[in-house]
Amino acid sequence: MHIQEWLENVPAISVYLLVGVVIGLESLGIPLPGEIVLVSATLLAASQDHINPYILGTCAVAGAVIGDSIGYLIGRKGGQPLLNWLGRKFPKHFSAEHVATAERSFQKWGMWAVFVGRFIALLRIFAGPLAGVLRMPYWKFLIANVLGGIVWAGGTTAVIYSVGKVAEDWLKRFSWLGLVLALLFGLGSMLVMKWRSKKAGPAAGAPADAEPAEPEPVRAGD
Repeated sequence: MHIQEWLENVPAISVYLLVGVVIGLESLGIPLPGEIVLVSATLLAASQDHINPYILGTCAVAGAVIGDSIGYLIGRKGGQPLLNWLGRKFPKHFSAEHVATAERSFQKWGMWAVFVGRFIALLRIFAGPLAGVLRMPYWKFLIANVLGGIVWAGGTTAVIYSVGKVAEDWLKRFSWLGLVLALLFGLGSMLVMKWRSKKAGPAAGAPADAEPAEPEPVRAGD
C-alpha cells in the first residue's frame, strides 16, 4: 500500500486518542515526547482532511489539563518520597539537580511556573507532581494549568496546522522546483566526494617510485 493511501486510512479517533494519552501521561510526570507527538499529528491533520484540527487541539488541551491535575494529586499524596522514587526510576529527568532547579522556579514564580512550565520540556514533566509536593493551593494550580494547557496545546496546534497547510500548497505548486533542487544537490554532492577522494588518494598511498623492501634472509635455527 502506498504511504499516501495508508495515511488516508489512519482512523482519526486513533490520532485523537494517541495525542490525548501521550500528552496526559507526560503532564502526569512520565517522560514522553508529548510535543513531538502533537506536532506530528497536527502536520498529519494538515495533509489529511478526515482529521479535524479543532478536535485534535481539544484532545491535546484535555490531556494536558487532566494529566497535570492527576500529577498534582499524586504529588500531594506522595510528597518528597515520590520525588526520591522518581529520581531512582528516571535519573536523567528527576535527578537531584533538576528537582532543585524546578523547586527554585516554583518558589520564585509560584503559579506562573506552572503556566510557563507548559512550554519547557523539563518543567512540563515536573509541573503537576512538584506543585502537589510543594502544597500549592489547588485553585491557583488549576487556573495556571488550564490557561497553560489552552495556550500551549491549542496554540501549537493552530500554528503548526497553518504552517503545514501553507507548506503543502507550496509543495504542490512547486514540486518540479523541489525535484530540480534535489537533483542539483545530489550531483553537487557526488562531484565534491569525487574531488575529495581524488585529492586524498595520493596523500594516503605510498610514493609511486618507492621500491619494495627486500625481505631479510631466513637464517637456520630461526
